Order: sequence, then structure tokens, then C-alpha cells
Amino acid sequence: MSALDFNKNDDNMRLLISKMKRKYAKIILGGGKEKIEKEHSKGKLTARERIEYLKDIDADFFEIGAFAGEGMYEKYGGCPSGGVIAGITHIQKRQCIVIANDATVKAGAWFPITAKKNLRIQEIAMENRLPIIYLVDSAGVFLPMQDEIFPDKEHFGRIFRNNAKMSSMGITQIAAIMGSCVAGGAYLPIMSDEAIIVDKTASIFLAGSYLVKAAIGERIDNETLGGASTHCEISGVTDYKAKDDKDALNKIRNIIDKIGHVEKAGFNRIEAQRPKEAEKNIYGILPKERNKPYDIRKIISCLVDKSEFEEYKKGYGKSILCCYTRIDGWAVGIIANQREIIKTGKGEIQLGGVIYSDAADKAARFIANCNQKKIPIVFLQDVTGFMVGSRSEHGGIIKDGAKMVNAMSNSVVPKFTIIIGNSYGAGNYAMCGKAYDPRLILAWPTANIAVMGGEQAAKVLLQIEKKSLEVKGEEITKEKEKKLLEEITIKYKKQTSPYYAASRLWIDAIIDPLETRKIISTGIKAANHSPIIEKYNPGVIQS
Repeated sequence: MSALDFNKNDDNMRLLISKMKRKYAKIILGGGKEKIEKEHSKGKLTARERIEYLKDIDADFFEIGAFAGEGMYEKYGGCPSGGVIAGITHIQKRQCIVIANDATVKAGAWFPITAKKNLRIQEIAMENRLPIIYLVDSAGVFLPMQDEIFPDKEHFGRIFRNNAKMSSMGITQIAAIMGSCVAGGAYLPIMSDEAIIVDKTASIFLAGSYLVKAAIGERIDNETLGGASTHCEISGVTDYKAKDDKDALNKIRNIIDKIGHVEKAGFNRIEAQRPKEAEKNIYGILPKERNKPYDIRKIISCLVDKSEFEEYKKGYGKSILCCYTRIDGWAVGIIANQREIIKTGKGEIQLGGVIYSDAADKAARFIANCNQKKIPIVFLQDVTGFMVGSRSEHGGIIKDGAKMVNAMSNSVVPKFTIIIGNSYGAGNYAMCGKAYDPRLILAWPTANIAVMGGEQAAKVLLQIEKKSLEVKGEEITKEKEKKLLEEITIKYKKQTSPYYAASRLWIDAIIDPLETRKIISTGIKAANHSPIIEKYNPGVIQS
């Protein structure tokens, strides 16, 4: 790669990261500065301020789902971060998950994406057996969209089912009621192990004073109906009364401080060492053009300890690289798509991120090896799909692809997926896409997630649209065809962006590539809290 190309790639990545940071800076304001000031005038902290106070001073906060709801619900004024802030951090030196309703966004009301985000956070807590803290401040279900949040299996009610399941699993759940907590939402804190309520600013009830009056004619104020004194001294619903937000958060810290140690999974870790290659070189290595070749080894060298890794079957199945290495001291297996140009006896071949039969076969065997050795697996996705054509079909590409999907699906060691470039079609599946339960699935700003590449998809969609218009008797001129293609391309490009995926929680976060090591380490540390009980059984494998 020339210095000019490196600099072009570097500039492109920095522009994308700058765009991401601008979007995030807007998102962290939630419902806006006026709403933040309104919360402060009530003597309350915002959701982000509560998390900042609760976590250890020197602890990172890995935010999950920051871009949830991005570009959605615009007719209702939007729903930044899905109206709830969540992530992994440390409290009293113990790794925990925190989830906090953002009362600046529609009074913390639950949109469909809010429920989806809560369920994802609970899933992470359950998979990794991490303590989970709920900071509750919500007006309940957003009624205009109640049909999309209330009755189905993956809707609001699933959250309470998970509360009960986590309790049976011995996962610590602590809730602080720090504002409104109404209707069905009232069950969440009370199904936790312990519940704290803030005096005067918090209340919890199945029905508020207005509904009580309408339903049974009783006149009562909300404080008497469900305030801190009522539930700490009369009903016994809550366990602790706090004088203000900080007092409630201090009580949580005191409880966390007393939790006993848990059995570990025993993943191998030694003292971490920085990569020898400059980590910021990642910016210049990954090409701006999505079809340009590059060597994934150069990316891996910027991510792993001492830039050292041991390749598995290096000379075989070259469109996928498999290797053993360490990230922040943790032993990992990496499975990465390769886009370099290789020389063979028949000339040069550009691998282009395509999965060939031999590569799928190699990856399946490597996954089995990692499970045998209890080594977490990191997938680096830049994949355009499986190889097509008569030669591949006759060679059994479907069979070999199925073997890889089977081995990966049944893997019992923790899996982590980083989408660094393309993530197309069945390649997304084979490389541990969202449907295959990665502990964390992250994307760089360069990610692109779709059934197929934009240019090919736009042309296919254009043909479908042209056929539809021709059936209606409309004449398709060259100018109209060009305009249609432009409209389709713009729409498809929007749908394949990492922000579209993040807004719908198809990915957990969009990250700066330089954060990759730290976040993978955070994920493995979390996974280490959950011993592997299941035996690896890939089931029936096609030979």
C-alpha cells in the first residue's frame, strides 16, 4: 500500500469517527438542555449523571445501545438512546451492568426500542452472570405505541420474566426508584432482590391518583398513594428510603460492596502487553473503497498483544484467517475474513472477503479446537458472502458453509463479533452475526450490513421497480431509470449503514477501532463470571 493510499484511508476513518462523535454528542443530551434543567430543578440527577456518580471514579463505562432509536419515532419527537442509558462498568471494583431510564426523553416512557434494549441488557447480564442495577424513572408504556410494546413474547412483559429467571440463577438485581414508576413497570424494581426509593421525588404504584379517581372515585395524592414513606413504613414494598439521588446511589454501592465472590469460567489470562505495531495504523490500513484488497494480518497486528499471533492452517483456506493470540492478556482465537491478493499457480486471485469451501472447513475445525481448549473466539467480519458459481456448487460450498455455521452455532465458549467492513448475506451468519448469540457485537464506523452489496442490490431493485412500472403501462425513459436508480441507491445505502443497524440494536455499539482491545477485554472479563456448563456438541456435521 502506498503512503498516499494510507493517508486517504486514514483521513476517511477519522472523518467517520468525527461524524460518530458529533452524533453521540447530540444523543447524550437526551431530551435537550431544557429537560435536563427541569430535572435539576426537582433536585434530581439525570440518568447519565446518576451512572457517573454510581460507578467507581476510575472506571470506564462501556455504553451499550447508545444509538438505539436513532432516526426512529420522529413524528413523536424521537427517542434518543431508546430513552434508557445502559452499559458495563465497575462498582466497588466489581463488574456490573447498569440501566437507567432517561426522564428527559418523554418522561422515561417505554417505546418499543426501549423494551428491546432492556431485554438485550438483561440478556447480557444473564449470559455473563453479572449483577444488574436498575435506576428507575419512567412514566410507563408510551401509549400511542402500546400495541408494539405490550403483548408479544419479546415485549414489555418479558422483562419481568427475566427478573424472575435471573433471581433463580442467583444473579444480583438491585433497583432504585428515583422518579415515576407506574403500572406494570412497578413490578421491575419489586422483582429485584432489593429496592431503594428516593423520598419526595419518587413514587411507585399500579395506578396513579388520576386513574384511581376515575376507576374507584377515591381522592388521594401520589405521595400518599405510593411515596417513599408509604412503601417503606406501611406497605413494605420497598426496602430502603433515601433522602436524595446520591443517598440512593450510595446505598447501592454499599450493597454491592458486600456481595460474595463467584466461581469463574477460568479463561486464560496473563499480564497484558501493548501491540508492537502502532494501533492508530488501523486507520490507514482499512481501505476507503469497499472492494479494495488489504491484508487482515496488518489489522490484527495492531490489535493483539506484542502484535504476535499463531496462524492455524496458514497455507490452507486462505480467504479466512484463523489464529491463536492474546488481547489485553486474554487468550483468544481470531477468525477473520481476508481480502488480500494471493498468487497461485494460475495467477493472482483477489480473495475479496469471500468464503470458499476450504476456508469454511478450516474455520469449522478451528472453532472446535477453541471449544476443546476453552478459548473465547473473536470474529472480525469483512465478508461479502460465500463463493458462488458452478465450480463452488459442485465442490459442495453449501455443505461446507453449513458445517461452519453448525460449528459456530453450537460453540459454548464466548463469541465476540466486530464488523470492520462488509457484512453481507450468509457471510454475516457464518461469521457470527447477531442471530448467533455473540456476547457482544460491535461495529466500526466503516461497517456495512446488508443482504448484498449496495451496487448489486440497487440494480436488482431497479429491475423489480422497472417491471412493476411496465406492468402499469408506464414508459421508462433513460432519465427516469437514472433517477430511480439514484433514489433506490440512497435508500439502500441508508439501510446498510452502521447507524441504521445500531438504532435497531442489531449491533450493541459503534466504536472507534482504537477501543476494540479494551472492549473485547471488558467482554471476556464479563464472560469469565459465567462458568461453561454445557459440553460442546456440534450435532450432525456434513462430511
